[in-house]
Amino acid sequence: MDFRPLGKTGLQIAPIVFGGNVFGWTIDEKTSFAILDSFVDHGFNAIDTADMYSIWCPGNVGGESETIIGNWLKANPSKRDQVLIFTKVGADLGKEGQKGLSERWITQAVENSLKRLQTERIDLYFSHWPDPETPYEETLRAYEKLLTAGKIRAIGASNLNATQLGTALEVARTHNLPRYEVLQPEYNLYDRAEFDGPLKELCLENSLGVITYYSLASGFLSGKYRSSKDLSQSARGDGIAKYLNERGLRIIEALETVAARHTAKPAEIALAWLIASKGVTAPIASATRREHIASFAKAATLTLTQDDMAALNTASA
Repeated sequence: MDFRPLGKTGLQIAPIVFGGNVFGWTIDEKTSFAILDSFVDHGFNAIDTADMYSIWCPGNVGGESETIIGNWLKANPSKRDQVLIFTKVGADLGKEGQKGLSERWITQAVENSLKRLQTERIDLYFSHWPDPETPYEETLRAYEKLLTAGKIRAIGASNLNATQLGTALEVARTHNLPRYEVLQPEYNLYDRAEFDGPLKELCLENSLGVITYYSLASGFLSGKYRSSKDLSQSARGDGIAKYLNERGLRIIEALETVAARHTAKPAEIALAWLIASKGVTAPIASATRREHIASFAKAATLTLTQDDMAALNTASA
């Protein structure tokens, strides 16, 4: 499998990153272990999670995903050097003081994540959401200390717009601080507006790695959802409903047409489109069954033609 440089982090990643939000939500620990084993066995090497996954699930408090990954690492110590662990800080955990990007909270949150992950280092640590109450300089200085201490290897940001990312990069230059080397935006064949344009150009100009989330539009791009009655198939049904419109169905039709040319599934084509898209390093995708991992492997080997890309871009315009 081909590996790609992740911006200027020095990290090399396979073309699909595993989305760990499903751990402790739609799959239990035993199933999670099997999925992670299969993911690594197929040659993939990067796992994305966050301190708040999956707080939205009834009975959860946050940290469930990191805990399951940590337990898997403990049970498979030889695999720690085979995988890169990405996690995030900044989302609201629902307790006093446990949110945002202040130095105080980052310093505490990273220790919490390291403990749950049962590891000595986080390979890529993301600012999960913008924090208008904390200066960029304070946040970057906190990360500088963690980088120096070896607790994290690189930093990234999620959900920043072009203005916010540009400001963060300028603060890093001005104060000689570590900069965000990776952006994690929402991006897929349907949701293109936020990343395409100034944000993508900024990432390209600064050689930032880009790892997309909601890469399959919560599963809509699998082609399984054609009407409101199909939404009961997924725990994400409420989030998929917004895609059930003329444009969404046009994208599904284009995916199916391209998929037929490659003897592939629509989801595999949707991932292959991201892998082939200028500026994208790798998409994040989640799995709840081993066959999903085999599908990731198929997507990673697909080569879309110019006609394929044009058809998909036209449908999603």
